[in-house]
Amino acid sequence: MEIASQMILFAHVVEHGSFSASARAFGHTPSSVSKQIGQLEDRLGVRLLNRTTRGIALTQEGKAFYARCAEIARAVADAESMVVAFGDRPQGTLRIASTVAFGKARLLPLLPDFLAENDDLRLVLEVTDRPVDLAEGEADVAIRFTEQITDPSVVARKLATNRRVICAAPSYLEAHGVPARPEELLRHNCLRLSTVSSWNDWDFPGPDGPGVLHVTGNFEANSADAVYHAARAGLGIARLSTYLVGEDIRQGRLVRILPEYVQENSDILAVYASRRNLSPKVRVFVDFLAERLGPVPPWERD
Repeated sequence: MEIASQMILFAHVVEHGSFSASARAFGHTPSSVSKQIGQLEDRLGVRLLNRTTRGIALTQEGKAFYARCAEIARAVADAESMVVAFGDRPQGTLRIASTVAFGKARLLPLLPDFLAENDDLRLVLEVTDRPVDLAEGEADVAIRFTEQITDPSVVARKLATNRRVICAAPSYLEAHGVPARPEELLRHNCLRLSTVSSWNDWDFPGPDGPGVLHVTGNFEANSADAVYHAARAGLGIARLSTYLVGEDIRQGRLVRILPEYVQENSDILAVYASRRNLSPKVRVFVDFLAERLGPVPPWERD
């Protein structure tokens, strides 16, 4: 037994006045408890207890040592109680990583309601499109898209289907024309994402489509949020999620191109490291998002 465990056992023996009471509490035999206290005394080189026929009595050294052992025993008990309490209700700090565009456009507006329902939680949000290592504890939960998941060990729960459409600003289309067929996109300036190469492979299923086009252009960014603002500014044609551009299309700030083609093979996911012993704070957050975003996400509702 390690010295820390022996110190906790010693404090228990003193507080309960016998080896047999501590033996019952720890699931040992009285002789085993007596042996552990003897080993502790040998380690320290002093006698801590005087054994008599009527019980035990602390030596002078034992009294001083007991005070420190009792502090350690209380600290361990408090730590254990704290962890058990965490298992009962969500509390503490929840660290969230979200892609920049989704975090700004859709996640942040939901957080006031979530915190109102979970007032023992504190949120730390990182909006980033870089890979997040959940196994290394960089976040408790991440909001990601299907094509961003490269680690097969993580748990991914679908929150909503991500629909992407092709669009451009009226100013760009007035200057360069409106593509009528997918192949014509190859002659246009298409806005690209630098962090996920497959994002630049635009698929066009159906008998009239060429399959997949690897689009090119003179502008790329490391975030879909930046691509969105570039499209709004008239830099070129973009394929963007409806959660981001739906209102712009309704208001005429962006115009849909080739509206018969919609990409729907990418889901919006809540990703966390493991199902085993999932903390209440992660569970309640993921359940909250699933309820608010599904089965039909709010930006797709009429």
